[in-house]
Amino acid sequence: MRSRPFALLLLPLLLITGAKAQEFNCQASVIAPQIATAQPRVFQSLEVAIKEFFQNRRFTNLNYAPNERIDINLLLTITAQPAADRFEGNLQVIYARPVFGTDYNTPILDLVDTQVQFNFLENTQIEFTPERHLNNLSSLLGFYAYFVLGLDGDTFSPTGGTPFYTLAQQVVNNAQNAQESGWKAFEDQRNRYWLIDNQMQAVFRPFRDLLYDFHRIGMDNMSTDAITSRRTIAQGIEKLKTVHQAKPASYNLQVFFNAKYNEIVEIFKQADPAEKTKLFNTLQIIDPGHISQYQNMMRGS
Repeated sequence: MRSRPFALLLLPLLLITGAKAQEFNCQASVIAPQIATAQPRVFQSLEVAIKEFFQNRRFTNLNYAPNERIDINLLLTITAQPAADRFEGNLQVIYARPVFGTDYNTPILDLVDTQVQFNFLENTQIEFTPERHLNNLSSLLGFYAYFVLGLDGDTFSPTGGTPFYTLAQQVVNNAQNAQESGWKAFEDQRNRYWLIDNQMQAVFRPFRDLLYDFHRIGMDNMSTDAITSRRTIAQGIEKLKTVHQAKPASYNLQVFFNAKYNEIVEIFKQADPAEKTKLFNTLQIIDPGHISQYQNMMRGS
């Protein structure tokens, strides 16, 4: 069980201490079900390179003990291979955080990025620096490394992820001249640009507050005080109405609820009927895509 609230409260100090410990445990899979001529060796090499990218590189100067490392799961599905070293596809990024005092991992991110294009040569390392755009694969992976670090930081201390979101935004800014898609505001409302831009906007502060209240105040105390924990989570979700009013159907809220809706149903099945009704009325406004699941919550099933 990772326990890092204290470390993240000391974030400004730890960022300059030069501590030596990687931040991630990474599981990576690369598949190419639609490529008839696919060569397994290059995809196996790509899997190794992605895993090493996360596990052999320092993204921060925070001191992560081995049991504190962030578990991240990546599934890269190759859908086209225009050239021997050119690939297109989609990337699923999954991140779940341990709940204090339990063996349960609470899901926080389950996102599929459909705008993935990159070059890769077998048996090569993926080089990366946040200061400049070296290639699309390294920027793509670096962006999600910092974004997950930001989410993780927000769940352990109020707005604790800000330094990492800033670095993720730097990766986006550096990629504005890249030929590949996913980096620019005008291309799509559901891409990397908007994911980090929204997260950094003041209007999304209630969402970032919810990340802390839901996980550090709510989930981490659920086993000892379920009633208060549920109330804290429900109050945080209620505050998302202001985010929805300012940014209807925002990408960030969609991504969040895609990861959390099943957990929310399980948490509130046994809640007081009045509490469930109020939460349901809010959820049907801000997350209508999962209304049938929330109806099960109301039925307690």
